[in-house]
Formats: sequence, C-alpha cells, structure tokens
Amino acid sequence: MPALCRECLTEVAETRRCPACGGLRIVRHEELFDLSIAHMDCDAFYASVEKRDNPELADKPVIIGGGRRGVVSTACYIARIRGVRSAMPMFQALKLCPDAVVVKPRMQVYVDVSRKVRTMMDELTPAIEPLSLDEAFMDLSGTAKLHGKPPAIMLARLIKRMKDELGITGSIGLSHNKFLAKVASDLDKPQGFAVIGKAETDSFLKDKPVRMIWGVGPAAQEGLERAGIRTFSDLLRWDQKELSERFGSMGYRLWHLARGQDRRRVTARNPVKSISKETTFFEDTSSLDLLDGHLWRLSEQVSDRAKAKAKAGRVVTLKLKRSDFSLISRRLSLRDATQMADTIYQTAKGLFDQVGNQGPYRLIGVGIADIVSETEADLSADLLDPKAAQRRKAERATDAIRARFGKEAISKGRGIR
Repeated sequence: MPALCRECLTEVAETRRCPACGGLRIVRHEELFDLSIAHMDCDAFYASVEKRDNPELADKPVIIGGGRRGVVSTACYIARIRGVRSAMPMFQALKLCPDAVVVKPRMQVYVDVSRKVRTMMDELTPAIEPLSLDEAFMDLSGTAKLHGKPPAIMLARLIKRMKDELGITGSIGLSHNKFLAKVASDLDKPQGFAVIGKAETDSFLKDKPVRMIWGVGPAAQEGLERAGIRTFSDLLRWDQKELSERFGSMGYRLWHLARGQDRRRVTARNPVKSISKETTFFEDTSSLDLLDGHLWRLSEQVSDRAKAKAKAGRVVTLKLKRSDFSLISRRLSLRDATQMADTIYQTAKGLFDQVGNQGPYRLIGVGIADIVSETEADLSADLLDPKAAQRRKAERATDAIRARFGKEAISKGRGIR
C-alpha cells in the first residue's frame, strides 16, 4: 500500500515507523498517489498565529475575541476540548474555560500570514480556490510532471513548510472531488492528512450524518430530520425527483452528494460576488444593545475583508434569523460603493432599525454585494451627512495605526458590547 512519512516526505513501505527519520506520522492509502483534489485548512488559524507570536501562550487555552460581552471569534484546541466554540458568547466561554487567555484579533497580521500561505500554494498549482483567509481548495491534476512528485507529497511538503517557515499548522483532505476533500480535511484535525478514495466513497459515506455536508446548518438539518433523513443512507432511499420536489435545488445537490458526486471544478478566479459575515447566538436575544454591538463587529470584519481584497460594495445587506428559523433579509443600494466599516455599519443599522422589534433573534449577518474595485469606493461627498468624510479619514488613520501596531491598538466602545 502506498505510504508517505509526513516528517521527512519519504515514501515508505509497510512499516509503522519511518526507516529514514524514525517518524510515526505516516499516511497510507491505496489511492494516495492517484488523487489530486485537495482542501487545506489551517488549524485554529488566529489562535495559532497568536501562540506563534507569544510563546508563553503555547500550552494555555487561548480564545480570540472581544470583551466579556463580546463573542468568540475562534479558539485553540485546548479551549475547544473544554467546550468553547466560535460565535459563543464570551461570558459563556469563560465559564467553560475560566483560565483561558483572551486575545483581541489582529486582522492585518492574519491577512499577512494568509498571503504567505497563498504564495506557497501558488508554487504548487495555479488552480487555487480560496474560501477564507485560512482555507482553500487546490487542484494538482497534471502537476506530477512539473514537480517530479505526486500531489500527496507536494501537499505534505506544503504543510511542513507552513510549520517550519511560518510557525502555523494545517490539515489536508485529499480526494477525487471538492466535496469529499472538504470532508476529509475535518477527519484528522489538527495537523491531519486524511484521504477518501474513489473505491471507498460509498462505504465511507453510508452511515455518516448529513450534517457533515458543508452548508447544512441547524435549520436545514432540522428540515431533513422531519423528512426522516439523518444519514447518507437515508438520502439514498429518495429518488432525485422526490428530493428536488421536497427541498428544491438543495434536494438536487443532496441526491448527488449522497453518492459522493461533485462535478464542481476548483476555480481559481471566481469573481467575488459578495463579502459577508454572520454570527449565530447560543441563546436567542432581543437585546438591542447587544445586537448593535454585533452589527458593529460584523461591519468591521466585512470591511477588513473588503480592504484585504481591494474590493468595495455598492449594496449593504442585513440578515436576521428569528427563533423559529424564519429569515428576514434587507438590502440597500448606496450612491457610492464602500469598503468603510462606518458606512457599512450606519447603513446596516438603518436597515436593522426598520425590523429590529421582530425578535428574538438567533443569528445576525452583515454584508456587501455588487462588488467592484476599491478604486470606485467612497468617491462622493455626502451632503446629508457632512461628518461622513471626517469619519472616513479617521478610519483610514485607524487602519494605518493598526497595520503598524496591531489590531488591538485602537478599538471603539461599541465594539466591546
């Protein structure tokens, strides 16, 4: 059976320990050197960067997030073992893990590290489809001749370089399509390398829960369970027409995924259609003060992503999910495209004020759409808000200070609510 030592990248035989370096981190699979679609996911990315930059945090539970009334952005694996999860209210996370070290996010630092990882991936293949700062699909088909090595070895080398040169770790999922590669990357985290081959696809999926499908959240899962669908085996009992009639376009997709079929290509240059961020509460809330704090934080995060991508949006969107899972969505077209957190927040707040008393809410999201280049952003003066230009100037100055001294150098009071 093909096998690879992930420590020294040596192809090894049927041994438990690598004969070249003595390492035990060996990945084995019948199709190891035949597969070329991969998903790379950094391990607890923000927390890993913070531990890299502050070695005193290495063995401590670390939570990235705002003040005590904020929410968890991400957490290291030590904190996750205690039950801490992304989007959890900070007070609840600290009850579960009272000895955690809470670190405010440094977005520009994470963006810089992400770009260095992307440069490493670019050396492997031009077919890279980023999903966020810390994860991406890669198609290494046809690259074996270029590198003189099969994709599996080059992917193991990528993860080794990330650890040796950047001080962060990642996990690889390797398969024959995007769906299964994404599933595989979650099987062995952190520092994992998991493979799902063509021959084992049916047997692997058979009794797995449908929540494993990327994009099937609590609401979709609840709807599937009402139809008696909890596992992939349950899905296989439905024909394509029935699923499509019951669940629309999602039903068509589920029919194919239940059989491990995914024809989507890894597309390197998909145009950015929208930039959004949302958070789900662990307890439904109607607190206008708390919701307003989330509006600001989400607007900042959308703004950070837009600036990192040199993009702006002509439309601001608001998404709310009520306790009964019903959705409220609002959008407003702007006179000028924007990438400014203040403009995104002010617009989203205006949209929220129109519907804010319809809670309690379990989710809130903010985004921008109708994406254009940042060169088209914030060009006109706002006669109805003469202080808007002053706030934009202050935000640019804030960005410069944070880029030099870190994200935590300046923060707004509304951001810690």
